[in-house]
Amino acid sequence: MPASTRHHRALAVFVHCLGILAAMPAPSAAAAPPPAVAPTPEPAMPSAPPAVPTPTRAAPPMAKPPVTVAVLPESTPAPRYRIQVRNSGATPVDTTVRQELPAGASATAITNGGRATRSAGHSTTEVTWQLKLPARSTTTLGTALTTAAPARPLTAPACAFARDGNRPYDCATATWAAGVPAAAPARAEAPPWRRTPVLLAGLATVTVLAVGGVWTWRRRRRPVAAALTGEGPGTVYPRPATPRPEQLRRKPSVWLIVPVAAVVLAGTVGTAAWTATRQVASVDTDSQPTSGAWIGQGVNGAIGEALRESAFEFTVYRVACEPGTAARRCEATVGVRNLTPEKQSWHGRLQRAYLPDGNFVSTDEQATRTANQGRDVFAQPMAAGSRTVLPLVFTLDGKAPPQQLELRSGVFSAGVRVDVP
Repeated sequence: MPASTRHHRALAVFVHCLGILAAMPAPSAAAAPPPAVAPTPEPAMPSAPPAVPTPTRAAPPMAKPPVTVAVLPESTPAPRYRIQVRNSGATPVDTTVRQELPAGASATAITNGGRATRSAGHSTTEVTWQLKLPARSTTTLGTALTTAAPARPLTAPACAFARDGNRPYDCATATWAAGVPAAAPARAEAPPWRRTPVLLAGLATVTVLAVGGVWTWRRRRRPVAAALTGEGPGTVYPRPATPRPEQLRRKPSVWLIVPVAAVVLAGTVGTAAWTATRQVASVDTDSQPTSGAWIGQGVNGAIGEALRESAFEFTVYRVACEPGTAARRCEATVGVRNLTPEKQSWHGRLQRAYLPDGNFVSTDEQATRTANQGRDVFAQPMAAGSRTVLPLVFTLDGKAPPQQLELRSGVFSAGVRVDVP
């Protein structure tokens, strides 16, 4: 092998070994800990979202209160009520029981140390008891009332609150009546067959059917009449087959089809326009309480009356306002029952308090959440067949109390309206 070739190969091997040695870490450097270097501040980067979204946990249902209330009217000449307060829990419970008296009524007898009061922000008289309910016990209370109109039915709801008197455990209501005849039912809406648009549409349909029947009958009768008179190719009795001239198929006259079609179209369009106009005009979300809306029919009532709309049954048991002249709060104790077989959502912006000047305010959702111990009562839909009693808070400007509450399950529901005395 030539000397030059040997030199080149030795040089290549030497360079290759130097590269390997340079790539290997020195033993001292490997054993020594890395020097402390101050971290360089870097801009915070948003974390990447997970590949699979984390499911949101539903809020747990509201726990069933240990205290329940039942109100029963007595069969007496004067209004009397029996209130049963039951503690189903295993520990004693301190509670405040309040019974709302109808406007114009006063208490003549109260049992178990209750007393009649009229608070500064309350327009009617209420009877209040401070009780300590033993575990798994039932306490019976009683009231007797007097009123200027003894023959008028009286509704007096009662609620059991926590010791502070703000958080309701349960409420119930009852109406006393002294054998007076039932009030005449409200005038029901006319049945469909008595409404003008339906009658017009039905008349147009009958006209079309009559014209079509007459035309069909005349078309089938013409060959028989021609055969009987001998003027036509046909005969009543069979003859030997003879060639018959081809007959042109008669078609209804255009002057007959066009008017009939115009009548049917006008009746259909008129019915649809009348129905839609009536429904849309009844939905007024910016002024006075609505009277119809798209679903159901509006119902009016008083405090303590159970009022049903399209999905919910609302009962207003109590309305109390703070004393003051500006930005004061009014708290309504409301019972809500879902009457449908499906869960239903409702919204705080649809619950309103109407003032004497016609303006309204919606639910103060932050104050309502505070009154419900931090729970957002509108966040989760109500389960089918469930019932809850909760406070709704309205923040008003001025010292005039609300005259009416409007409660509804949905924007297209007619809702209910409760007069506040």
